[in-house]
Amino acid sequence: MATKNILNKKSMDFLEKYLNNAAPTGYEWEGQKIWMEYLKPYVDTFITDTYGSAVGVINPDAKFKVVIEGHSDEISWYVNYITDNGLLYVIRNGGSDHQIAPSKWVNIHTKKGIVKGVFGWPAIHTRNKAKEEPPKLDNIFIDIGAKDKEEVEKMGVHVGCVITYPDEFQILNKDKFVCRAIDNRAGGFMVAEVARLLHENKKKLPFGLYITNSVQEEIGLRGAEMITQTIKPNVAIITDVCHDTTTPMIEKKTEGHTEIGAGPVISYAPAVQNKLRERIIETAEAHKIPFQRMAASRSTGTDTDAFAYSNGGVASALISLPLRYMHTTVETVHKDDVENVIRLIYETVLNIKDGETFSYFD
Repeated sequence: MATKNILNKKSMDFLEKYLNNAAPTGYEWEGQKIWMEYLKPYVDTFITDTYGSAVGVINPDAKFKVVIEGHSDEISWYVNYITDNGLLYVIRNGGSDHQIAPSKWVNIHTKKGIVKGVFGWPAIHTRNKAKEEPPKLDNIFIDIGAKDKEEVEKMGVHVGCVITYPDEFQILNKDKFVCRAIDNRAGGFMVAEVARLLHENKKKLPFGLYITNSVQEEIGLRGAEMITQTIKPNVAIITDVCHDTTTPMIEKKTEGHTEIGAGPVISYAPAVQNKLRERIIETAEAHKIPFQRMAASRSTGTDTDAFAYSNGGVASALISLPLRYMHTTVETVHKDDVENVIRLIYETVLNIKDGETFSYFD
């Protein structure tokens, strides 16, 4: 399957719509509906759970179950405190970066709809050049144009409202995809594309395939923790993003060397089942799919950990999409990597046999 055959106009329209939709941690359901609508022609049925994880299932009656998974939530903020003069202080919902906040536009989600705001910042003229305050959680604030607390509340904004950035999908130099929330809406997109290709290429699987889009990864892998107990899979292949380490101010001695455009990144970590990982590497080599390697010291920090350590142990592996500027509004990935992650998951799924245990003792 040639790389150039993978992404088509329908794929790209879906990717753009899916990325542009806000789906902060705990509020993922609108994005999940977009995802399920796209996936619907390619699966037999859906599973959803109380907190919003969604799973498209091929061969739901099969005993042996294989998961391919991404997570659907994006980092965001909560309104935490409203001052008497109508300014908002925030706390994180996931790993939101305080340093990028000043002068950013925001969308505050209320029952009355979106209220626009800006992260204000004192003008350069007014700051003490000798000891400039960097942006910190206790000094960044949002201005929604209200004169006082009462006006804020009249606008429908209250403590607990969730806040996202409005930045939308763009393409840089023809082949770099740029948006907020590529971490990890790209994962949900890529597993959906695997389902599409299986359908279009009329591939019959000897097992149940569970195309899974988990919620609440950004606050501790919580959605995966829940949905894996529902599915009870035998095998799980997770896709998330990892860092491109070739841009300035990143120490390769600690972060390793991975870069956009050089292929999917295959992880080595205790949670990664070695025989499954080797199957993925053999598949990449057999199909001439470029790949990179990375090592994780204790945990992968992805849903791989939640799947691996569930249900008495599930053979799990991680295929990552290298990304620049993680947890900013300009997360950047290479189109070739997106296509090659899709190819690698697709070919690996076709390379798994019904009933395989991946046991070290067989």
